[in-house]
Amino acid sequence: MAAVHAPIFWRDTRMPHVELRKVADGRQVCYALHSHTHWSVGAITAGQSTFVYRDDRHQVHQGTLVLMNPEAAHACNPIDNQAWAYLMLYVDLDWLTRLRHELGLLDEPRWQDIDVAVVTDKVLYGGYCAMAHCLLDGGRELLDKQTEVIEYLSALMQALSGQSIQARPPAPDRLQELAAHMDRHCTAELSLDELCAHSGYSPGHLIRAFRQHFGMTPHAWLINRRIQYSQRQLKAGVALAEVALSAGFADQAHFQRTFKRLVAATPKQYLQVSVEQE
Repeated sequence: MAAVHAPIFWRDTRMPHVELRKVADGRQVCYALHSHTHWSVGAITAGQSTFVYRDDRHQVHQGTLVLMNPEAAHACNPIDNQAWAYLMLYVDLDWLTRLRHELGLLDEPRWQDIDVAVVTDKVLYGGYCAMAHCLLDGGRELLDKQTEVIEYLSALMQALSGQSIQARPPAPDRLQELAAHMDRHCTAELSLDELCAHSGYSPGHLIRAFRQHFGMTPHAWLINRRIQYSQRQLKAGVALAEVALSAGFADQAHFQRTFKRLVAATPKQYLQVSVEQE
Protein backbone atom coordinates (compact mmCIF):
# COMPACT_ATOMS: atom_id res chain seq x y z
CA MET A 1 0.00 0.00 0.00
CA ALA A 2 1.28 3.47 -0.88
CA ALA A 3 2.36 5.83 1.88
CA VAL A 4 -0.28 8.30 3.06
CA HIS A 5 1.58 11.28 1.64
CA ALA A 6 2.92 9.62 -1.52
CA PRO A 7 2.12 11.59 -4.69
CA ILE A 8 -0.92 10.41 -6.64
CA PHE A 9 -0.77 10.30 -10.44
CA TRP A 10 -3.90 10.14 -12.59
CA ARG A 11 -3.63 9.05 -16.21
CA ASP A 12 -6.13 7.52 -18.65
CA THR A 13 -5.02 6.15 -22.02
CA ARG A 14 -8.33 7.40 -23.45
CA MET A 15 -7.31 10.96 -22.51
CA PRO A 16 -3.61 11.00 -23.40
CA HIS A 17 -3.48 14.79 -23.66
CA VAL A 18 -3.74 15.38 -19.90
CA GLU A 19 -2.11 14.00 -16.76
CA LEU A 20 -2.82 15.00 -13.16
CA ARG A 21 -0.65 14.86 -10.07
CA LYS A 22 -1.89 15.30 -6.49
CA VAL A 23 0.42 15.94 -3.54
CA ALA A 24 -1.08 16.06 -0.06
CA ASP A 25 2.09 17.09 1.79
CA GLY A 26 4.50 19.16 -0.28
CA ARG A 27 7.15 19.00 2.42
CA GLN A 28 7.90 15.51 1.18
CA VAL A 29 8.68 16.65 -2.37
CA CYS A 30 11.43 19.06 -3.40
CA TYR A 31 12.21 19.89 -7.01
CA ALA A 32 15.45 20.81 -8.66
CA LEU A 33 15.14 23.43 -11.39
CA HIS A 34 13.55 21.71 -14.40
CA SER A 35 11.22 22.22 -17.35
CA HIS A 36 8.53 20.36 -19.30
CA THR A 37 7.75 19.96 -22.98
CA HIS A 38 4.04 20.44 -22.20
CA TRP A 39 2.08 23.34 -20.68
CA SER A 40 1.27 23.04 -16.97
CA VAL A 41 -1.18 24.59 -14.53
CA GLY A 42 -1.34 23.85 -10.81
CA ALA A 43 -3.44 24.81 -7.81
CA ILE A 44 -2.06 25.35 -4.31
CA THR A 45 -4.72 23.61 -2.21
CA ALA A 46 -3.20 24.16 1.26
CA GLY A 47 -0.40 26.17 2.85
CA GLN A 48 2.14 28.13 0.86
CA SER A 49 5.35 27.61 -1.07
CA THR A 50 8.01 29.35 -3.13
CA PHE A 51 7.48 29.29 -6.89
CA VAL A 52 10.63 30.00 -8.91
CA TYR A 53 9.75 30.66 -12.55
CA ARG A 54 12.22 31.89 -15.12
CA ASP A 55 13.78 35.00 -13.55
CA ASP A 56 11.12 35.55 -10.89
CA ARG A 57 10.37 34.21 -7.42
CA HIS A 58 6.79 34.14 -6.08
CA GLN A 59 5.35 33.19 -2.72
CA VAL A 60 2.14 31.33 -3.54
CA HIS A 61 -0.57 30.13 -1.17
CA GLN A 62 -3.86 28.28 -1.00
CA GLY A 63 -6.23 29.64 -3.62
CA THR A 64 -3.47 30.37 -6.15
CA LEU A 65 -2.99 28.92 -9.62
CA VAL A 66 0.53 28.68 -11.07
CA LEU A 67 1.09 28.44 -14.83
CA MET A 68 4.19 27.21 -16.65
CA ASN A 69 4.95 27.58 -20.34
CA PRO A 70 6.73 24.75 -22.15
CA GLU A 71 10.50 24.66 -21.71
CA ALA A 72 10.39 27.37 -19.02
CA ALA A 73 12.72 26.52 -16.13
CA HIS A 74 10.91 26.43 -12.78
CA ALA A 75 10.73 24.88 -9.31
CA CYS A 76 8.20 24.95 -6.48
CA ASN A 77 9.28 24.07 -2.95
CA PRO A 78 8.21 24.40 0.71
CA ILE A 79 8.94 27.46 2.82
CA ASP A 80 10.79 26.62 6.05
CA ASN A 81 9.32 23.10 6.02
CA GLN A 82 5.76 24.46 6.24
CA ALA A 83 3.01 22.12 5.09
CA TRP A 84 1.50 22.76 1.66
CA ALA A 85 -0.41 20.75 -0.92
CA TYR A 86 -1.15 21.06 -4.61
CA LEU A 87 -2.77 19.64 -7.74
CA MET A 88 -0.84 19.86 -11.03
CA LEU A 89 -2.21 19.31 -14.53
CA TYR A 90 0.11 18.63 -17.47
CA VAL A 91 -1.42 19.35 -20.89
CA ASP A 92 -0.15 18.22 -24.29
CA LEU A 93 1.05 21.23 -26.24
CA ASP A 94 -0.38 20.32 -29.66
CA TRP A 95 -3.77 19.51 -28.14
CA LEU A 96 -3.94 22.79 -26.22
CA THR A 97 -2.76 24.76 -29.24
CA ARG A 98 -5.60 23.29 -31.31
CA LEU A 99 -8.10 24.11 -28.56
CA ARG A 100 -6.96 27.74 -28.41
CA HIS A 101 -7.10 27.98 -32.21
CA GLU A 102 -10.62 26.51 -32.31
CA LEU A 103 -11.69 29.06 -29.68
CA GLY A 104 -10.44 31.85 -31.93
CA LEU A 105 -7.68 32.81 -29.50
CA LEU A 106 -4.85 32.08 -31.95
CA ASP A 107 -4.78 33.28 -35.55
CA GLU A 108 -3.06 30.05 -36.58
CA PRO A 109 -2.50 26.71 -34.84
CA ARG A 110 0.93 27.67 -33.56
CA TRP A 111 1.80 27.83 -29.87
CA GLN A 112 2.11 31.21 -28.16
CA ASP A 113 3.32 31.53 -24.58
CA ILE A 114 0.95 32.90 -21.94
CA ASP A 115 2.57 35.82 -20.16
CA VAL A 116 1.25 35.18 -16.67
CA ALA A 117 2.64 32.88 -14.00
CA VAL A 118 0.27 33.36 -11.04
CA VAL A 119 -3.55 33.65 -10.97
CA THR A 120 -5.60 34.34 -7.82
CA ASP A 121 -9.09 34.53 -9.35
CA LYS A 122 -11.46 32.58 -7.07
CA VAL A 123 -13.71 31.36 -9.88
CA LEU A 124 -10.83 30.03 -11.96
CA TYR A 125 -9.32 28.39 -8.88
CA GLY A 126 -12.60 26.75 -7.88
CA GLY A 127 -13.21 25.51 -11.39
CA TYR A 128 -9.75 23.98 -11.52
CA CYS A 129 -10.26 22.07 -8.27
CA ALA A 130 -13.66 20.80 -9.44
CA MET A 131 -12.11 19.54 -12.69
CA ALA A 132 -9.24 17.84 -10.83
CA HIS A 133 -11.59 16.12 -8.39
CA CYS A 134 -13.63 14.86 -11.33
CA LEU A 135 -10.54 13.28 -12.90
CA LEU A 136 -9.57 11.63 -9.62
CA ASP A 137 -13.04 10.23 -9.02
CA GLY A 138 -13.14 6.62 -10.16
CA GLY A 139 -16.94 6.77 -10.27
CA ARG A 140 -17.15 9.51 -12.92
CA GLU A 141 -17.66 8.46 -16.53
CA LEU A 142 -15.19 9.13 -19.35
CA LEU A 143 -17.51 11.60 -21.11
CA ASP A 144 -17.93 13.51 -17.85
CA LYS A 145 -14.17 13.82 -17.41
CA GLN A 146 -13.59 14.82 -21.03
CA THR A 147 -16.28 17.47 -20.75
CA GLU A 148 -14.85 18.89 -17.51
CA VAL A 149 -11.37 19.22 -19.02
CA ILE A 150 -12.57 20.86 -22.24
CA GLU A 151 -14.91 23.28 -20.47
CA TYR A 152 -12.43 24.34 -17.80
CA LEU A 153 -9.43 24.78 -20.08
CA SER A 154 -11.58 26.66 -22.58
CA ALA A 155 -12.72 29.05 -19.83
CA LEU A 156 -9.17 29.47 -18.54
CA MET A 157 -7.71 30.13 -21.99
CA GLN A 158 -10.40 32.69 -22.70
CA ALA A 159 -9.78 34.42 -19.37
CA LEU A 160 -6.05 34.57 -20.12
CA SER A 161 -6.37 35.43 -23.80
CA GLY A 162 -5.37 39.03 -23.19
CA GLN A 163 -2.12 37.75 -21.72
CA SER A 164 -1.10 35.67 -24.73
CA ILE A 165 2.13 36.85 -26.34
CA GLN A 166 4.72 35.56 -28.71
CA ALA A 167 7.38 33.52 -26.98
CA ARG A 168 10.45 35.30 -25.66
CA PRO A 169 13.05 36.21 -28.28
CA PRO A 170 14.33 32.89 -29.61
CA ALA A 171 17.78 31.61 -28.88
CA PRO A 172 20.38 32.13 -31.62
CA ASP A 173 20.21 29.53 -34.37
CA ARG A 174 23.46 27.92 -33.23
CA LEU A 175 22.07 27.40 -29.71
CA GLN A 176 18.78 26.07 -31.02
CA GLU A 177 20.60 23.59 -33.25
CA LEU A 178 22.80 22.56 -30.33
CA ALA A 179 19.74 22.01 -28.13
CA ALA A 180 18.19 19.89 -30.89
CA HIS A 181 21.43 17.90 -31.15
CA MET A 182 21.43 17.32 -27.39
CA ASP A 183 17.78 16.30 -27.56
CA ARG A 184 18.56 13.69 -30.23
CA HIS A 185 21.52 12.38 -28.24
CA CYS A 186 20.32 12.99 -24.68
CA THR A 187 21.05 9.41 -23.58
CA ALA A 188 24.68 9.61 -24.74
CA GLU A 189 27.62 10.96 -22.75
CA LEU A 190 28.30 14.41 -24.18
CA SER A 191 31.37 16.46 -23.24
CA LEU A 192 31.68 20.25 -23.07
CA ASP A 193 34.43 20.06 -25.70
CA GLU A 194 32.06 18.26 -28.06
CA LEU A 195 29.28 20.80 -27.46
CA CYS A 196 31.68 23.69 -28.08
CA ALA A 197 32.94 22.11 -31.28
CA HIS A 198 29.37 21.57 -32.45
CA SER A 199 28.24 25.12 -31.67
CA GLY A 200 31.37 27.17 -32.18
CA TYR A 201 31.10 28.73 -28.72
CA SER A 202 33.86 28.86 -26.14
CA PRO A 203 33.11 26.90 -22.91
CA GLY A 204 32.33 29.97 -20.80
CA HIS A 205 30.28 31.65 -23.51
CA LEU A 206 28.32 28.48 -24.19
CA ILE A 207 27.34 27.97 -20.56
CA ARG A 208 26.36 31.63 -20.09
CA ALA A 209 24.38 31.83 -23.34
CA PHE A 210 22.64 28.50 -22.78
CA ARG A 211 21.58 29.47 -19.26
CA GLN A 212 20.34 32.85 -20.52
CA HIS A 213 18.08 31.33 -23.19
CA PHE A 214 17.09 27.98 -21.65
CA GLY A 215 17.16 28.81 -17.94
CA MET A 216 19.70 26.14 -17.01
CA THR A 217 23.17 24.92 -17.87
CA PRO A 218 23.70 22.49 -20.77
CA HIS A 219 24.31 19.68 -18.28
CA ALA A 220 21.13 20.39 -16.30
CA TRP A 221 19.18 20.59 -19.57
CA LEU A 222 20.61 17.25 -20.71
CA ILE A 223 19.70 15.53 -17.42
CA ASN A 224 16.21 17.04 -17.63
CA ARG A 225 15.82 15.58 -21.12
CA ARG A 226 16.99 12.16 -19.90
CA ILE A 227 14.32 12.15 -17.21
CA GLN A 228 11.65 13.16 -19.74
CA TYR A 229 12.85 10.28 -21.94
CA SER A 230 12.68 7.88 -19.00
CA GLN A 231 9.12 8.98 -18.15
CA ARG A 232 8.02 8.12 -21.68
CA GLN A 233 9.79 4.76 -21.48
CA LEU A 234 8.25 3.90 -18.12
CA LYS A 235 4.74 4.74 -19.35
CA ALA A 236 5.40 2.54 -22.39
CA GLY A 237 6.01 -0.41 -20.06
CA VAL A 238 9.79 -0.69 -20.31
CA ALA A 239 11.36 -2.36 -17.27
CA LEU A 240 12.87 -0.03 -14.67
CA ALA A 241 16.41 -1.45 -14.90
CA GLU A 242 16.33 -1.22 -18.68
CA VAL A 243 15.12 2.38 -18.56
CA ALA A 244 17.94 3.38 -16.23
CA LEU A 245 20.58 2.11 -18.63
CA SER A 246 18.93 3.22 -21.86
CA ALA A 247 18.45 6.74 -20.47
CA GLY A 248 22.20 7.12 -20.02
CA PHE A 249 22.59 6.67 -16.26
CA ALA A 250 25.50 4.76 -14.80
CA ASP A 251 23.27 2.50 -12.72
CA GLN A 252 19.74 2.15 -11.38
CA ALA A 253 20.57 3.88 -8.08
CA HIS A 254 21.85 6.98 -9.89
CA PHE A 255 18.78 6.99 -12.11
CA GLN A 256 16.37 6.73 -9.17
CA ARG A 257 18.10 9.54 -7.24
CA THR A 258 18.01 11.84 -10.26
CA PHE A 259 14.42 10.94 -11.14
CA LYS A 260 13.24 11.77 -7.61
CA ARG A 261 15.20 15.03 -7.60
CA LEU A 262 13.47 16.28 -10.77
CA VAL A 263 10.06 14.57 -10.59
CA ALA A 264 9.74 14.62 -6.77
CA ALA A 265 8.59 11.01 -6.89
CA THR A 266 10.29 7.67 -7.31
CA PRO A 267 9.89 5.85 -10.65
CA LYS A 268 7.63 3.30 -8.94
CA GLN A 269 5.45 6.07 -7.48
CA TYR A 270 5.26 7.69 -10.90
CA LEU A 271 4.02 4.43 -12.42
CA GLN A 272 1.49 3.72 -9.67
CA VAL A 273 -1.52 5.44 -11.22
CA SER A 274 -4.21 5.98 -8.57
CA VAL A 275 -7.83 7.00 -8.42
CA GLU A 276 -9.73 8.30 -5.44
CA GLN A 277 -13.36 8.40 -4.54
CA GLU A 278 -13.96 12.07 -3.83
